[in-house]
Amino acid sequence: MAEAALQLTDQQRLQLESLLQGQQVQAHWHGQLPVVLLNRCWLRLQVVPVEQLSNVLPPDSSGDAPELVRFRELLREGLTSLEAQEQCWQEFGREPCSDALRRFWAAQERGNRGWTLQAYLDWLQRYRFGIEAEGPKPLPLIVLARPDESEAHQLLWHWPVSQSMRHTCP
Repeated sequence: MAEAALQLTDQQRLQLESLLQGQQVQAHWHGQLPVVLLNRCWLRLQVVPVEQLSNVLPPDSSGDAPELVRFRELLREGLTSLEAQEQCWQEFGREPCSDALRRFWAAQERGNRGWTLQAYLDWLQRYRFGIEAEGPKPLPLIVLARPDESEAHQLLWHWPVSQSMRHTCP
């Protein structure tokens, strides 16, 4: 998605440019670095510190429940689904395993807009690298998916004038 397609107001463009200028003096990674969220439904920009992003936009970690991680490990080790399930029931208990599976499927039905725990951790690593690297520093912009559509959140990086905003969704 190109910056022009974002349909920002002049005031929002100025706000982004101001944040981007402030980003250029950052020398190290810290929790107060800005993350810009664009809610297209309300045409609203929200700036949150990176340390608060997981509270404002929680990543879906339902697939990373220990019970499900262990189940997948057992399958990789060659156990059948039934054997893996029984082993997990022995290790974690039947109810916790069922709850983990129920949470996972509920999240799948709700949709996570591509914002999984792994996507969040990868994004954090990329942001940190961008801040700690020599040269221009990017400003992250997350375009939130519309609630009534099945699209994913769009992860963009706003760069100084010499570089353009780039899309980083897989």
